Amino acid sequence: MTDKISLPQLESFLWETADILRGNMDASEFKDYIFGMMFLKRLSDSFEEEQEKVIQHYVSNGKTQAQAEKLALDEDEYDSTFFVPERARWKLLKDLKHDIGAELNKATEIIEEHNSSLEGVLVSIDFNIKNKLSDAKLRDLLSHFSKHRLRNSDFESPDLLGSAYEYLIKMFADSAGKKGGEFYTPTEVVKLLVSLLKPQAGMKVYDPTAGSGGMLVTTRNYLASHGENPSNLSLYGQEMNLNTWAISKMNMFLHGVFSADIRKGDTLRNPQHIENGELMSFDRVIANPPFSLKKWGKDEADNDPFGRFPYGTPPKDAGDLAFIQHMIASVNAEGMMGVVVPHGVLFRGSSEKEIRKGILEDDLLEAVIGLPSGLFYGTGIPAALLIINKNKSEERKNKVIFINGELEFQEGKNQNRLREEDINKILDTFDNYEELKRFSSVIGIEEIRENDHNLNIRRYADTSPPPETFDVKAILGGGIPVAEVQEEYIQETLNGMDVSVVFDRRDDEYYEFKSEIQTKEQIRDFLETDEQQVIAQFEKWWDKYRVSLHDLDTEVKKSEEVMWGYLKELGYE
Repeated sequence: MTDKISLPQLESFLWETADILRGNMDASEFKDYIFGMMFLKRLSDSFEEEQEKVIQHYVSNGKTQAQAEKLALDEDEYDSTFFVPERARWKLLKDLKHDIGAELNKATEIIEEHNSSLEGVLVSIDFNIKNKLSDAKLRDLLSHFSKHRLRNSDFESPDLLGSAYEYLIKMFADSAGKKGGEFYTPTEVVKLLVSLLKPQAGMKVYDPTAGSGGMLVTTRNYLASHGENPSNLSLYGQEMNLNTWAISKMNMFLHGVFSADIRKGDTLRNPQHIENGELMSFDRVIANPPFSLKKWGKDEADNDPFGRFPYGTPPKDAGDLAFIQHMIASVNAEGMMGVVVPHGVLFRGSSEKEIRKGILEDDLLEAVIGLPSGLFYGTGIPAALLIINKNKSEERKNKVIFINGELEFQEGKNQNRLREEDINKILDTFDNYEELKRFSSVIGIEEIRENDHNLNIRRYADTSPPPETFDVKAILGGGIPVAEVQEEYIQETLNGMDVSVVFDRRDDEYYEFKSEIQTKEQIRDFLETDEQQVIAQFEKWWDKYRVSLHDLDTEVKKSEEVMWGYLKELGYE
């Protein structure tokens, strides 16, 4: 191969594999087989690349080709990749014709036998399910993956395969709909949360509900984008779903992360990261736990051996604050954590109120950040981010900043998304700990205490507009009041734009829509922006003032004349 594979090429190639399996199963199922097949191909190609280097090394040092090839059979020669036994290499797998699923299962087993760090990763995928994966389907998959070699030397950039894998996970989440939320958090939300926590080289980072590993990978990307060594970061995680855990492990390996400690199991009932009988502690803890998980393990938590629930245990049908307390218990004395939560966590009463009270009175909460609705797979409800800091700066002690980003987003067909400017606005506001009208407020613990430890974001940072004004004269006779256009809130909405692109001045008190604009839909053609809030404001003026009562009266008279004309034709006088 002479041409290097680009990211768009690789993404397209990988997504085409989904077309082969569609029909027999949905995306939440077939993703596992595609990830598994892709990983087998990558392991084999990467091994052969290293094997050629080993052989070349010995030949260069005086060995014959035969001697070098024999020496290259030693597993100890491969410390920068996985060892792939001959019967599991792609050159044999690609030509399988019969009982393919069983043969692929044997290949995954033998690879794991030779690589302890892969234990349980590949064998979690059962290729031998005849009613879903016929030999014909598997031959098509093998043929498709044989089209491209997946060596590092074949890629335009070193982390190309990891980036393409992240793309594939997102595409599967899109296709899986509600089930996609079980293994994927939108990239923009993850980027925002990681940027709020600002991980640094040398830190230990932990995700107790790791999903497909996207949050941990993003912490590495954050270091790289800030000129630090992403390898100088220790990653830990736990995931309960076996297939999702396997995806997470593959995600790490494909990003070149071989030291990540991702374990299987129920984090609340059976945390796996234990040292000397106690929870391990980390510099940064980050997670998007399942919202309001039912049957999360309250009975076990009431007798928790690790002392993770000092503020009490939440109700048995809402495990949000159980995850939060586990995360707090896992943060070291200098550390921070960030977590995605449903809004109910901010104001629900009973035992949850007591837990909030304990967290607030211990001055652990640094920020509550409201996100727009429709960002997450499987739910249209808005979520919030909580930032916990065990080492608050002096000026932030006994205070919490509330940031309401519910209006800052780009509308999408299936999912809304945070734009770069939306992320930066939240980040800048948090970093500067500043108050912005209808966006953010810094509130002292005394006021929150007076509000019975209620953290409802709108109580402190309300985005609601002032009461709408109505100009009776304009309603009766048409025209858009100049005074209304110049109101402070309206000007904030319009970002100070020049309204003359849509309006003509009728007199000192009123504007009119340009004569060329005959329908509401035409307004967008005249506006020099795609901002939804600006478009919505002009459309509101159209509905409110464009058709006045005077115009309606005229139209009624015209209709009456037409009607009487018809009646006369029919012989009625």
